[in-house]
Amino acid sequence: MAHELVIRGGTIVDGTGAEKFTGDVGVDGGRITAVGRAAGGGKGSGVTAHGAGRVIDADGLLVTPGWVDIHTHYDGQATWDEVLAPSSWHGVTTVVMGNCGVGFAPAMPDKHDWLIGLMEGVEDIPGTALAEGIQWEWETFPEYLDALSRRRWTMDVGTQIAHGAVRAYVMGEPGAKNEPANDDEIARMRDVVKEAIAAGALGFSTSRTLGHRAIDGEPVPGTFAAEAELFGIGSALGELGRGVFELAPMGSAGEDIVAPEKEVDWMCRLSAAIDRPVTFALLQVDLAPDLWRDLMAQSLKAVANGSRVYPQVAGRATGLLSGFQTTLCLFDVIPEYARLRRSLSFDELIAALRTPEVRERIVGAELDEQTQLRLKSAYERTFVLGSPPDYEPGPDKTLAAIAAREGRSPLDVAYDYMLADDGRGMLHVPILNYSQGSLEPIREMLLHPQAALGLADGGAHCGVICDASMPTFMLTHWVRDRSRGDRLPLEWVIKKQTYDTARLYGMHDRGTIEPGMLADFNLIDFDGLRIDGPEAVADLPAGGKRLVQRAHGYVATVKRGEVTFADGEDTGVRPGSLVRGPQASPA
Repeated sequence: MAHELVIRGGTIVDGTGAEKFTGDVGVDGGRITAVGRAAGGGKGSGVTAHGAGRVIDADGLLVTPGWVDIHTHYDGQATWDEVLAPSSWHGVTTVVMGNCGVGFAPAMPDKHDWLIGLMEGVEDIPGTALAEGIQWEWETFPEYLDALSRRRWTMDVGTQIAHGAVRAYVMGEPGAKNEPANDDEIARMRDVVKEAIAAGALGFSTSRTLGHRAIDGEPVPGTFAAEAELFGIGSALGELGRGVFELAPMGSAGEDIVAPEKEVDWMCRLSAAIDRPVTFALLQVDLAPDLWRDLMAQSLKAVANGSRVYPQVAGRATGLLSGFQTTLCLFDVIPEYARLRRSLSFDELIAALRTPEVRERIVGAELDEQTQLRLKSAYERTFVLGSPPDYEPGPDKTLAAIAAREGRSPLDVAYDYMLADDGRGMLHVPILNYSQGSLEPIREMLLHPQAALGLADGGAHCGVICDASMPTFMLTHWVRDRSRGDRLPLEWVIKKQTYDTARLYGMHDRGTIEPGMLADFNLIDFDGLRIDGPEAVADLPAGGKRLVQRAHGYVATVKRGEVTFADGEDTGVRPGSLVRGPQASPA
């Protein structure tokens, strides 16, 4: 049989977890129509393209499904940006947004600025960029989906309805200020959520961590919601038999080490009551370094009682970046540096920092005892990042260790590393998921049978975190490069971020290379795959800044049979569309 597109002679890792094999893939009408194995280890099985068809030579390349990233925050960006970088640069062909209880629908006209402030505070997306970029074409959530359905991207986009927006829409100011909801308000919120799920939302999200606050410092609406509210809203998913309940639970950022077990308890009961999946952010915290094991065990035990609770785990440590272009900088506590940063452009700042007299005033500044203690603690937890970045550095790469070896002050060391690359060098401060110089807890989390891979946060944390490269990191670090512990099998990692993530959100039409599935692929030069260090760019509306991270080694990313990226460059093709609700398996 001839095909419109043939990917020929690649090493196919099909997303099912099965062993890789050499073969060809045939594509017609945006779907996979044939998968053929090579005989005797040769290049391909003879799948052919017709006269007008295309052939991609994948000899020597991995051919994988496109990545399905279930934890992003492109809710505003998706309304003005067709590319959705940096996730698209890292082989992502489907995203789920609307996580952590923040989003832009439903939205009363007088709540636009408030919703922007909520997103800015929680997810560190510049409010000026959101205000200029979003063209408000909706009030209700179904109208938001309709607005998205008129757009096209490099990837497919699915979204969830967020608790913060729902509370403000139904309850007004009391809801926005976290006042308790009465029975009538709960019923109305349930109706709004039910309408959204019926219209195509992939789930409902909420946040209960005190680390999530609006730009005015107020906790996210829903932070203190009673069980009656959570179960009442969750019942909408149960009534329809569709949708995922997603949350950032109380204590997830380490602000409370007692609450998490109580949180998982109600999640398990909720999942059993509504017969729907619940997925929650799970991170290792220093105050209780083994608590995550108890929570995962609690989740697994609940499966026997009819619950489907999935701890959502990251592929690497969650940490802050410190540089001369980041929102937070190690030198912010030094008055001279703070003064210069406020008054100079970036280029002027770097020029000033290169002068010996300015360096001396900053590095040699006299600081009060409390500031010195804070910095001393930071030196022992701040690492040189480098490019390619090292996300599992040993204790020898802390500022304190380097300074001790070189006979210098840690501030002097930090100054040099941050001045590198024309002042664009960065330091990394892992604050979650990093235990005694190792990412071994993450490896254990990933291997847990209930674990869902997520938390890359594409589109968010524009000035302090840059983790949208996580899908690429899963291959470079965990499969190929890790030297400070055991690695993970290639086939398993591919399945973890394709089949598993797609199935959690009811997308049964993608995530594997099998006949009938969407023709979403990555063609990867595995030996050449690498991630650049983060860089700051000012490409958001209103000149807003964000951190991005490039990848090398993606020879092609294919969406619905169309090449969206070739050797890392945008081809201008936009085959991606809105994912409305669960997607059925191919017949």
